[in-house]
Amino acid sequence: MVATPAGRSVADRATQAIDHLARATRAVRSGSPRGFTRPEHLLTATQLRAFLAFADAGSFAGAAAVTGLSSPTLHRAVRDLERLCLARLVETRGRGVVLTDDGRRIARGVRLAAAELAAAIAETRHDAGAGASARLTIGAMPLCRAVLLPAALARLVGTAPRVSVTIVEGSWRELVEPLRDGGIDMMIGALRSEAPADLVQQPVFEDQLIVVGRAGHPLAGLSTVTASDLARFPWITGVAGTPLHVRWTALFDGHPLPPAPIACGSIMVARGVLGDSDVLALASPDQVALEVRSGVLAQIGTPLADTTRTIGVTTRHGWRPSAIQARFTTLIEEIAAAGSVRIS
Repeated sequence: MVATPAGRSVADRATQAIDHLARATRAVRSGSPRGFTRPEHLLTATQLRAFLAFADAGSFAGAAAVTGLSSPTLHRAVRDLERLCLARLVETRGRGVVLTDDGRRIARGVRLAAAELAAAIAETRHDAGAGASARLTIGAMPLCRAVLLPAALARLVGTAPRVSVTIVEGSWRELVEPLRDGGIDMMIGALRSEAPADLVQQPVFEDQLIVVGRAGHPLAGLSTVTASDLARFPWITGVAGTPLHVRWTALFDGHPLPPAPIACGSIMVARGVLGDSDVLALASPDQVALEVRSGVLAQIGTPLADTTRTIGVTTRHGWRPSAIQARFTTLIEEIAAAGSVRIS
């Protein structure tokens, strides 16, 4: 008897799922010679389901409500899991019970294993390539939301109408841990200058920042705008420590920084403030293209030198995309290559 292609895919995914559990249990055992040699082979679905429900809900009561399991059953499952892992996974803190550091490591391994098994199920369906019941969770950073992501989604649902897509909006800092946990499949937006060792960055296009203000701003229409000119007005900046804030600071290198009363990562908030004041902000041209074309906002000066940012897709190291996930990343590349966004 020979495994079919679908069978080989399921076997590969199952092996990867067990590997995720093995890495997690090894990490919390810290080389202890005690206990079972391969505890990942002894974990039960009930234990993993109970533990992950607790990790997601943040309490045994919440986990009971989600799973339908009784509180004693959940407690027993988690304690059994602790004995197998030779680690304390939950602890009492104040009036509640929370995950320990080891508990968070195990939770990540379980989530990644669950993601592999979900992908295995999707790949066994005859029409998986058409997106039947396929799921995709995307972490959307600000610079992809105006043009790139909507265009890719429109094409995806046109070719895979039964796909279920969830968009989780946030900054890189807010999305990177859910990505590592397997809660989201990929992040789209500005890439880091150096990718963390456990992540893979795939460049898609280059974005160059511009200064924007309201239409009719005192600096609008000037052919030459200096740093001294820009420093005469208040600013909306990115939150301290973000790449946008760093580039804003560099814009005034050698000059005193102008007042920046608002630190904000939301372009929607920034657009509203810009339209009703003389405040300035840095933005991607795509983020404000509609407002500029409609005469609400205006570009101030020319695109800024040394503000090029690489926009792309970030995934986990070793991640194996499902058919629908691979299709979506291909659509992102095709849209960039077709010139729907600015290409380097």
